[in-house]
Amino acid sequence: MTIPDDVLPDAVTPESELEPVTKPTVFEETLIVASLALAILSIFLFAWIAESVEDNRTQGFDLAVRNAIHRYTSPGMTKFMVGVSFVGGDGLVLAAIVAVILFLRFHRRRAALWLLVTLAGALVLDLALKYGFHRPRPTPFVGSVPRTPSFPSGHALFSFCFYGVLAGLLVGRTRSRIAQIAIWSAAAVLVLLIGLSRIYLGVHYPSDVIAGYLTATLWVATMVFLDRWRSRRKLPGGK
Repeated sequence: MTIPDDVLPDAVTPESELEPVTKPTVFEETLIVASLALAILSIFLFAWIAESVEDNRTQGFDLAVRNAIHRYTSPGMTKFMVGVSFVGGDGLVLAAIVAVILFLRFHRRRAALWLLVTLAGALVLDLALKYGFHRPRPTPFVGSVPRTPSFPSGHALFSFCFYGVLAGLLVGRTRSRIAQIAIWSAAAVLVLLIGLSRIYLGVHYPSDVIAGYLTATLWVATMVFLDRWRSRRKLPGGK
């Protein structure tokens, strides 16, 4: 999913960055429908998982996955997973600051604001859901118990939002098909590894990580849908 560059209302978009409004392509029309469908699907899947967590129906699944992953524990793997987890936590914050600064430096204010809005929304969702469900953390395999509740995984939510959106912004400015595939692949692998690292370290249940991905999917898909819908309304004859 390529993140469009015209992501903000005209009121905050400098005239030098405005682009002529053109008739939406078949791809853009498809993107509108796909984004809405993906958002709706994410809501239903998240609701199903959340209800299962509330009724303790995920215990067997969570325990089986945690035990299966814990079988591959080793000092080297633990160091690697701690590093990957950092990339989804404090490292992500640093990467976001650098990305926003670089976008502003190269006069890509709309891209910088897209990242900021994405992360701000992710933060609100993360805190609201964590303290809404208030699920206790599992007993960690490595390190201490984090202070925030367990459901959903903030690392999974933020990594999907940030690295996924960043990949979309970069792909939108890359013409090489090979480079586009490489960017999307790197982002997907990184996001999946970050979620896996939280299960490996034992600080999250697998259902927490899945819920984090679904929450991020809902948020990003909703943003893309609203942006494309807004752009369509700007067309001559739009309502």
